[in-house]
Amino acid sequence: MENIGRILMIGGIVLILVGGLLFLGSRFGIPLGRLPGDIHIERENLSFHFPLASSILVSIVLTILLNLVLRMINK
Repeated sequence: MENIGRILMIGGIVLILVGGLLFLGSRFGIPLGRLPGDIHIERENLSFHFPLASSILVSIVLTILLNLVLRMINK
């Protein structure tokens, strides 16, 4: 039970940090969701948006953060 509590606390901290980074990114004009490589198709009766480049960028950042957190835990 102690390990689950620790994982949940670390997950919460990571979510707060990611949320803060996204908030600051929008304040400084980082166009997350409107990057080159994001797919946006608009037709008469259809609007489709798939943030491909943004998803890849968020995945890379989260992977780096998770690796850093796991290295700090295992020391």
